[in-house]
Amino acid sequence: MGDRTHDLVVIGAGPGGYVAAIRAAQLGMNVACVDREAALGGTCLRVGCVPSKILLDSSERWHEAAHELPKHGVTTGALKLDLAALQARKDGIVRGLTDGVAQLFRQNGVTRYHGAARLDGPGRVMVEGPDAAMLVASRVLIAAGSRAASLPGVELDGDRIGDSTAALSWTEAPGRLIVIGAGYIGMELGSVWLRLGSKVTVVEYLDRILPGTDAEIAREAQKLFKRQGFSFKLDARVEGALVEGGEVVVRMAGAEPLRADRVLVAVGRVPATDDLGLETVGVRTDAQGRIPVGADFATSAAGVFAIGDCIPGAMLAHKAEEEGVACVEAMSGRAGHVNYDAIPGVVYTQPEIAAVGRTEEELTADGRDFRKGVFHFRANSRARCLGQIDGRVKILADAATDRILGVHMIGPRAGDLIAEAVAALAFGASSEDVARLCHAHPTLSEALKEAALAVDGRAIHA
Repeated sequence: MGDRTHDLVVIGAGPGGYVAAIRAAQLGMNVACVDREAALGGTCLRVGCVPSKILLDSSERWHEAAHELPKHGVTTGALKLDLAALQARKDGIVRGLTDGVAQLFRQNGVTRYHGAARLDGPGRVMVEGPDAAMLVASRVLIAAGSRAASLPGVELDGDRIGDSTAALSWTEAPGRLIVIGAGYIGMELGSVWLRLGSKVTVVEYLDRILPGTDAEIAREAQKLFKRQGFSFKLDARVEGALVEGGEVVVRMAGAEPLRADRVLVAVGRVPATDDLGLETVGVRTDAQGRIPVGADFATSAAGVFAIGDCIPGAMLAHKAEEEGVACVEAMSGRAGHVNYDAIPGVVYTQPEIAAVGRTEEELTADGRDFRKGVFHFRANSRARCLGQIDGRVKILADAATDRILGVHMIGPRAGDLIAEAVAALAFGASSEDVARLCHAHPTLSEALKEAALAVDGRAIHA
């Protein structure tokens, strides 16, 4: 097997890896990208972000048809759920998008290798699998992503006890579903199966849902989720789960066991940094399995870089994309940069939850003086037209300078609305700046303007 030479070898074809590979090729590098899966796009595109949003959208259509359309004067006959067709639609969209990444590689001249990549000393990457080869490059970029975290005492069986990947492909809605973990993955997939007919109980180790989210927004979310039919067991430590007599029994410390037809384990993700051959180049991971990096995402080994879920920071696809672009642009002598203060986060439940910047709790802990402006969607005319009036927008601004420090929202299409807040934060806007922008009427974006006005106590429609 002869060596194959490239300027850059990217390990991983997820959002961070494939975007970095394409941008590097645009900058004139001879780029190879290695991924162990046949379909490109990584966890996000294949079994994560994208398929979960497809199921969320489809299940929301079903819920609307069953419960909301009559309010709009639309009546239908007997409804029938074709879960096989729903899953086929998901699979078709995912296939089209992964094929699209392959086409982008061809258009940009990125050489793709299908197989497991492993560092084999400085400047060498061994590929084992269908496209077995020894790759030689002056630079290697690790973008191997992450995998679902496990829980002691809970062994996945791929059937009754599964992770998020398994929950994306169930062929029927479980009558009773226990979701272990009240983070964004648990609440999103729990929402899918709740809408499709499951009785869903969410078990969370902490005393609140959506860790890391602004507490005020999380409290409102929990109230709305309970209204939808979710049950919550908070401050609960799961000690084990096993199948007994055709059902799953979940044991918790100091509490009666819970019984269900299926269990979804959604307790977060861990970096997929094991078995990458890091020891052959002298790179060590931290206690969480993350790769420490310095300036321009360089590791402790010359010519080896890392981005995305493999390094410290939020495990978000768009964060990985930004890092991938910044990393390869720095390799080309450009000023690669990521503004970590302006990385948005979105939970695609109904209503959606979105945020950027600091939370109220973080500012209080830091002793930062701030002012808060809140506007409720119930007073927004477009939200009333949609029939989606739950939720609010909250803006936190520095008390002295009025510079926006954080924006948090729960409500209709919050995942799209947050983009304006990201731009405002990135460009150092004040709440006054946003308040003076002309927003089209009637639109949901007016809620952001009103929240900005509310920072100074002058919201018009509150």
